[in-house]
Amino acid sequence: MTLAQTLPHPAVLPALTQPAISGHQGILAAAASGLEDFITQQGGDPERILGMCRISPALLTQPTQSLTLPGYCRVLEEAARQTGADNFGLHYGLQFKPQQLGLIGYVGLCSATAEQALRNLVFAFPWHQHATLTRLVDLPHCVRFDYQIRHGAIISQRQDAELTLGMVINLLRHALGPQWAPKEVHFEHPRPEHWHEHCKYYDAPVYFDQPFNSLLIPRHELQRPMPESDPILLMVMQDAMRRLNQSSQPLSVIDQACAAIRQQLPQGEPVMEQVAGLLGMSGASLQRRLSDEQLTFSRAVDKVRQEMATHYLAQRHLPISDMAFLLGYSEVSAFSRAFRRWFGLSPRAWRHQQANR
Repeated sequence: MTLAQTLPHPAVLPALTQPAISGHQGILAAAASGLEDFITQQGGDPERILGMCRISPALLTQPTQSLTLPGYCRVLEEAARQTGADNFGLHYGLQFKPQQLGLIGYVGLCSATAEQALRNLVFAFPWHQHATLTRLVDLPHCVRFDYQIRHGAIISQRQDAELTLGMVINLLRHALGPQWAPKEVHFEHPRPEHWHEHCKYYDAPVYFDQPFNSLLIPRHELQRPMPESDPILLMVMQDAMRRLNQSSQPLSVIDQACAAIRQQLPQGEPVMEQVAGLLGMSGASLQRRLSDEQLTFSRAVDKVRQEMATHYLAQRHLPISDMAFLLGYSEVSAFSRAFRRWFGLSPRAWRHQQANR
């Protein structure tokens, strides 16, 4: 099937340029194409999972409507939990065809070369998904594609990260061949229990506990042409995405600060000036804006640590000693004291209690 056959009929294209009725809330629903069927294939109940996450199944049939980003990430994590498919995002992403991604998929497909597909994807991604970093970093002989959600309300991001890198790999394989593999794959989250599957499906070395979710791609391979390049359709798709974002709302300062704090934790105790710098403001400005929301910087750090601690403890293969350092503590005892202050029991006892439930 050619690109022309899979694109909407020209008479339909003007409808794509109309803003979504409710405004773009976080991520275009095309990112969940085929999700209900995939959950069913994995033995789950899509209606129950979507209901728990307060997402209407009707939205998933309208690719230019939008879902909240926290709701979307929660659906993926809940689907993994309820189906027992721990690598749900990995498998869902690698079966995702670029055309299923809707506008952002066609932005890549209509580009001139694989490199331009990546660059156009990075440029348009903020229109497809809010509160997210995407960038290309030039390295000797390689290009690194980085992806990172920066929404303070989202704690569990593993399934989304594995899904998204799988989608990008499939876009590149459209030009570079079905057997193409990146040089390396990096993930922010700790190594999962069945991590050998990642090495198999990405066909590359996979590293965990990294600063970003990344793909390392040899530069010379990116000169290949995209098979169905179309500069006119590329402009149409980019314009449609701009229009869908006309009524979007920016993240609150609390969400931005929490996301930046989460990014800093694996490097040690977060410093207000460094976090403020990530947000493009001074430390005094950040403190003032947090005070306007009745929050201090230290309380924001404590809030993020508390939420991340329960997330990590739910991953039963992850040692408690590793969690302490992922949360920015220099000693396990400091983490244990903080955890007792939050929940009234030790991390080990909390994990045992949750397992019994």
